[in-house]
Amino acid sequence: MTSPEFRTRVTRPSEADRERALAVLRDGTGDGRLSHDTFMRRMDLVLSARTSAEIELAMADLPARGRFSDFILRVVGGLSSFGAGVRGAWRAARLPGLRLPEPGTKPLTVGRAPVSDLRLENDTVSRRHAELRWLDHGWRLTDLGSRNGTYVNGLRIAGSVRVAPGDHVAFGDLGFRLSV
Repeated sequence: MTSPEFRTRVTRPSEADRERALAVLRDGTGDGRLSHDTFMRRMDLVLSARTSAEIELAMADLPARGRFSDFILRVVGGLSSFGAGVRGAWRAARLPGLRLPEPGTKPLTVGRAPVSDLRLENDTVSRRHAELRWLDHGWRLTDLGSRNGTYVNGLRIAGSVRVAPGDHVAFGDLGFRLSV
């Protein structure tokens, strides 16, 4: 009597296995652990692999990140952005005030030109930079085609936008906090 022959069955990797492997390779390239050429070679290996062992061999030196390492990365990222937020808030609180024009008065012109109402001697401020005026029951700030831009609350504006007391405005590199 002969013993039955047992054959081992080789399973082909699924598309999900290949996608997980490619994600690990992408993370390895993003982290600087793999060069672009190495990434391309290993990607070809993963896509043409006939067994799961071939995929594991292509990723042997790149362990997949788990939940704990993702948590640590989020915590470290949050802590490092906290300092930047504090610096931004500190800078914003120390901005000099810029008084908005009274309703019904002439517009306040901002620029380097001697005829400007608010003359700013700075290379990042254009000769005719911006204009503040009361219009339609509110104040409007208009960029007059300045080279280095006019910003409201950190966003560069084009044309005219509504502003209010407390907004942070910048003409080139010079920042102000609007007040009544």
